Amino acid sequence: MGQGPQAAQSLDGEAPLEAAIKRLEHALAVLDGRVAALSGRAEGGTGGLFDQDRSHLAAELDAARARERALEDAGAGAAEALDRAIATVRQALQQAEEA
Repeated sequence: MGQGPQAAQSLDGEAPLEAAIKRLEHALAVLDGRVAALSGRAEGGTGGLFDQDRSHLAAELDAARARERALEDAGAGAAEALDRAIATVRQALQQAEEA
């Protein structure tokens, strides 16, 4: 008895697929409205999202550049120390050959 085509309809006479489509359309409309509101805030520059992101990204970039300079300095120092060590080893090997 609940197995015919009418069993596939909801209480208000809609098929489940149609009800799901309506729910999806409603959810998409709500999402579109929220995206439009956020986009308007971001483009409006009234303490917008882009201004906050830009300042945050600028701070991160400054910190990354500082780390880069520190790493370059450390690398240069290590290269100089390595060069001195190589020179010392070569000098010791040369003295050993001469002796």
